[in-house]
Amino acid sequence: MELRLLGGIVVLVGGHALDLGPARQRCVLAALAVDAGHVVSVDRLMRRVWGDDPPLRARATLLNYLSRLRLLLAGAVAVTRRPGGYALEVDRAAVDLHRFDELCAEARSADDHGRRAGLLEQALEQWRGEALTGIDGDWATAERDRLGQQRLSAECDLTDALLGLGHGEDLVTPLSARAAQWPLDERVAGQFMMALHRAGRTADALAHYRQLRERLVEQLGTEPGTALQNVHQRVLEADPGLTRPSGDTAAAPRQLPAPPRWFTGRQAELARLDEALAPGAATVVISAIGGAGGIGKTWLALHWAHRHADRFPDGHLFTDLRGFTPTEQPVTPDAAVFGFLTALGVAPVQVPADLDAASALYRSRVAGRRMLIVLDNAATAEQVVPLLPGSPTCTVLVTGRNRLAGLIDRHGARHLHLDVLTRQEARALLAARLGAGRVAAEPDAVDELIDLCGGYPLALSIAARNATTRPGIPLAEVATELREFGLELLDQESGLSTVLSWSLRYLTTTQRTLFALLGIAPGPDTTLPAVVSLTGTSPADAHHALSALEEASLLERHPGRRYAMHDLVRDYATTTASDLPAAERAAALIRVIDFHLHTARTADRLMDSHRPEMPATPPAPGVRPLPLLDAAAASTWLEAEHATLLATQRTAAALGRHETVWHLAWTLDTFHLWRGHRHEALAVWRAALDAAAHLPDPAALSRTHRLLGRACSRLDLRDEASWHLEQALELAIRHNDQTEQAHTHRSLAFAWDLRGDDRRALNHARHAQELYHALNQPAWEADALSAAGWYAARLDEFDTAREHCQAALALHRLHHNPAGESATLDSLGLIAQQTGDHRQAVVHYREAVALYRLHGNAYYVAETLDRVGRSHLALAQHDEARAVWQEALELYRDQGRDEDATRARLQLDDLP
Repeated sequence: MELRLLGGIVVLVGGHALDLGPARQRCVLAALAVDAGHVVSVDRLMRRVWGDDPPLRARATLLNYLSRLRLLLAGAVAVTRRPGGYALEVDRAAVDLHRFDELCAEARSADDHGRRAGLLEQALEQWRGEALTGIDGDWATAERDRLGQQRLSAECDLTDALLGLGHGEDLVTPLSARAAQWPLDERVAGQFMMALHRAGRTADALAHYRQLRERLVEQLGTEPGTALQNVHQRVLEADPGLTRPSGDTAAAPRQLPAPPRWFTGRQAELARLDEALAPGAATVVISAIGGAGGIGKTWLALHWAHRHADRFPDGHLFTDLRGFTPTEQPVTPDAAVFGFLTALGVAPVQVPADLDAASALYRSRVAGRRMLIVLDNAATAEQVVPLLPGSPTCTVLVTGRNRLAGLIDRHGARHLHLDVLTRQEARALLAARLGAGRVAAEPDAVDELIDLCGGYPLALSIAARNATTRPGIPLAEVATELREFGLELLDQESGLSTVLSWSLRYLTTTQRTLFALLGIAPGPDTTLPAVVSLTGTSPADAHHALSALEEASLLERHPGRRYAMHDLVRDYATTTASDLPAAERAAALIRVIDFHLHTARTADRLMDSHRPEMPATPPAPGVRPLPLLDAAAASTWLEAEHATLLATQRTAAALGRHETVWHLAWTLDTFHLWRGHRHEALAVWRAALDAAAHLPDPAALSRTHRLLGRACSRLDLRDEASWHLEQALELAIRHNDQTEQAHTHRSLAFAWDLRGDDRRALNHARHAQELYHALNQPAWEADALSAAGWYAARLDEFDTAREHCQAALALHRLHHNPAGESATLDSLGLIAQQTGDHRQAVVHYREAVALYRLHGNAYYVAETLDRVGRSHLALAQHDEARAVWQEALELYRDQGRDEDATRARLQLDDLP
């Protein structure tokens, strides 16, 4: 019996081909045959036959196919039911695919070029066309690609052997066809050049190099690798070594898999790895490439290894340690050492059973030899250490999702963290996969694909494959689907979530829980104190869990002791959160929301201690708000957590925690006012208005209308501002809340000021001042007096203005309110300026700016600098005017105040 997969799927019994039935039944046979002798689960069989979206009766149909195959193959091959799935019981030598694999493996360990060539020719004779012809689907396509790469690798190995035997001219024709099929493959190009040179066609060899170089630069943005450059140089120099057979290379294993076809970019990382080749190393050089699953670690290692293959004439060892392979256990150190020793010519019976003895023999075999050892997909340092050579002539590349701290600490490994691709690198990858013309035709769609994939190489490759298989579909449509379905679409294409899930294998339950909770926690990043409340654990336990996630490349630590996830990793974390009990998720969210709310309340009190404090529900058990020390620490914390606080309000709204929604708007109000965050202030107060309708305190609704009206005024939303302020005043009067009435008149004064109606603004300010006086609220009365002085000055009623402001200044200083004092000094500066006393105006303005800066009130710093510049100009102090107007311009731009920025720019342009 013979089973063929390397072409059409055929079973020969006595030389006659069996009728294997429909395509899907043949696919079932192929799915079992590629793992002949091993159990294949029913779920995996279904995915291989139907993909990730099998029909409703797929399982029953699969069992029917298996039953038919069992009857059809009876007496020749056994399809057996085993625990966990089904297995094809067959002599592996009877399957052409496995004969091919075994012959290739035997060739790699052959003693000479002649034997190696003979074995490889036998291996390639197993092929009768494209593998798995006649079946389709994602699995079949991927398997065909994988087997095609193995075939190419064997063809190249055979060519190396034939070149080593002195062949040349007879290889030109097959290599010409291979070079046309793989126009960017540097190994094929080097072999073709050598064959051309040996055939006396040196000019053609050099021309081929130039053409390949142009393609690499144009399509991938990279120069040819060191190995091909070396061939080019030797051809140029007519090196005699190129024209004669090479010596015996029995002890030079060449185990590197084929180079990644679509590799692009990573120039900085390649340069870092190149440093390992610097002369003078005293010990073995170990480079550990770390990063998340799908980030491109193996591609980088293989690309670099092939670029520098010629630097290691004594051989290349490679093993996949399977540290993060879901269906198989990690390779044990003794199994890996055994594989390396047999590749180095040690007979299997001579490999010591003891791991230490085997490692010692391995180190002896590689001592003094220039070898490259690539240890891919390592899970732990313990997996790697027995495979480390002791000779400084060797170089080791290790890839793994964990940082492998033991290698760094005890063996001096150079850690290289791999991050997402830059925009330019991502574009180059898409151009290589889709073609430069298609990418250039839809630049906006390409930009969106890059943004949606976040520069993540695996995600980009999946998106590119999706586009490649549908060449008639515009890239804009591909991007739209990805935008709508996100990680779900990427999962359908290639199981991105599955790749990421392998990183969870070595995490504890606590660490996996934190990973899931970080997926649903509000904000773009987090900190240790926030995680303490999120998890309800101690700082030490929370730090340990964060470190474990960072070690597993699921989390990145940023400056300021902040932790963040890549968007796609966070999307996956969010999906895992659904596995947690709903009560546990809700409790964690409430704790982290309360942490941010109550820390923000502390910060708000430190920034403006004269502001009324609104009572709120105490934090949930397990919450540890930060004990901020002073106003500077409060301002720094609010600045760092601003995006998270906005996200926290949105999360609280989604959970129906109306009190929290309202209090977050209140506690952020001063910060938003002083920092000039006008749009953010409008958004949080609009959310607070919805929440206020659910609160028992009637004052909350009028207060919210008032503050929302003020936020609208700052953005010149006049009609909306008027409506909210009228609602606020009406509600305050209805509930006989005189304090809220006074506050609303003060806000109405501000609104009319922005509209340029200083008389109506003055009337509202005076009404507010009278109410504050009657209520014995001197701090607020001082604020209203200061505002009245400002409006009076704008109306040229300078004596009244000065009287109001001096009274306000006295009250502010009496009650130690520097925030209010700064506004009054600003008003006194305006009075002096309007009355022509520009020197005194500069003094008042400078004092106001100093106090504004002290409290971080950038909004009014900009306006006061704008005004003081006019007094400097009146005093012919042009340099001083230029300096303050330049700073005002930058602040206006930062705050999104375009009209003010334009005016400041014109003022600067008009300076002499």
